Amino acid sequence: MVAVVGTRRPTAYGERVTYQIAGELAKAGAVIVSGLAIGVDSIAHRAALDAGGRTVAVLAHGLDRIYPPRHRGLAKEILASGGALVSEYDIGTPAHKHHFVERNRLIAGLCAATIVTEAATKSGSLITAHRAAKYNRLVMAVPGNITSVYSAGPNNLIRTNIATPITSTADAIVALGFHAREAVPVSAQSPDEAKILELLEGGASNSEDLIAGGNFSAAQFANIISLMEITGKVRNLGAGQWVVR
Repeated sequence: MVAVVGTRRPTAYGERVTYQIAGELAKAGAVIVSGLAIGVDSIAHRAALDAGGRTVAVLAHGLDRIYPPRHRGLAKEILASGGALVSEYDIGTPAHKHHFVERNRLIAGLCAATIVTEAATKSGSLITAHRAAKYNRLVMAVPGNITSVYSAGPNNLIRTNIATPITSTADAIVALGFHAREAVPVSAQSPDEAKILELLEGGASNSEDLIAGGNFSAAQFANIISLMEITGKVRNLGAGQWVVR
């Protein structure tokens, strides 16, 4: 079990690396654990589900409710896929602010490792990371742009030797000591699809960059990317952000 946690307001970079790392770890056999919150938490859960893996959500309230309400569908998918919803609170307990801090120790304690992908200096995910270190669990962090407030948390964990820096899922897999299952590569069905996959794997992620990089018209790109999404080659993270599945 591996916790993947971070900010509720990730940048496009944070969304991309969270989805990639959580999804690839799930494919490698890890159970992804997070807190069902908006932002990094929900992206981590979604990535695990899309990868055909299992994921566990640790809640800050009773099991008779879901917070935020928008994640009811996600919670149902977690259960249907063989994952779990976990809570220490009695049925009927609402989500109080201090519960989110309290439940972070459960996320840290359940897992062999905690990964922080993107977080500000006062993010609750840093509490999870510090708890994990206190419990002698492995802590990893994704380094980011030193000018971004949402990379300050992971960068500080690395700088203070609390976290091991990881720049790919392979780094995390090596640190965890297990081998990934062989991934089935995503194959293009046309030169245009091949170009989009090349751009995504090269670091492009938003529609504008993909259109410019592939020299597509907006209508042409919409047709290609829609078919790629339908056939499971790419996933839309929202706000025009795309990743390879």
